Amino acid sequence: MPAFPAEAAGLLAAGAEELGVPLDTSQLERLLALGALLLEWNTRFNLTAIREPLEVVRKHLLDSLSVLPHLKGVRIADVGSGAGFPGLPLAIAQGERQFTLIEATAKKVRFIEAAIETLGVANAQPQNVRAELWRAPQPFDTVLARAVGSLEDLVRVAGRLCGPTGALLAMKGRYPADEIAALPRGWRLVDSHRLRVPGIDAERHLIVITRAPPGARL
Repeated sequence: MPAFPAEAAGLLAAGAEELGVPLDTSQLERLLALGALLLEWNTRFNLTAIREPLEVVRKHLLDSLSVLPHLKGVRIADVGSGAGFPGLPLAIAQGERQFTLIEATAKKVRFIEAAIETLGVANAQPQNVRAELWRAPQPFDTVLARAVGSLEDLVRVAGRLCGPTGALLAMKGRYPADEIAALPRGWRLVDSHRLRVPGIDAERHLIVITRAPPGARL
């Protein structure tokens, strides 16, 4: 597995500190190893359009870690995880939480499985299934999605995975005012956060939605 350049290590450490995400040396090394493994597999399986180490650090590792302060509870689901982002970096950074990475594309799940085994990410497990078809044994405290269409789509696909007091977190670019206005009945916006990912100039927002209390006016 090719090593990342020293510049990538410095970028990751400084970026995590800027995000307020505490990482020890072992976690930093495992995150960099995850990025290197992604690029190695990408030469054979085309898992991501991002092919430069520094871009992997910015757009996969730091972008994933930017939502960590907003996770709630212990059981976290990453819906439409792709090659394991944001779920794998978050699992490496937060060993006390349990992460389920839901992804329908088999080759991406094979990569997730290989990364979990290679890096020893014991608190992450993949599910090779479409989220809307999966019967989870228990509801989740937080259901997170980085690229699952509109908020309406997210509720349709993953709303039932969310526990009664849990939240759906959608990682977005620009603030999705139209999508918020079109939220399905029974769901409401409870918070939004402007995310500032080190090294990325584009807008990033985290949208937090929950079930509306019975009788609430929407």
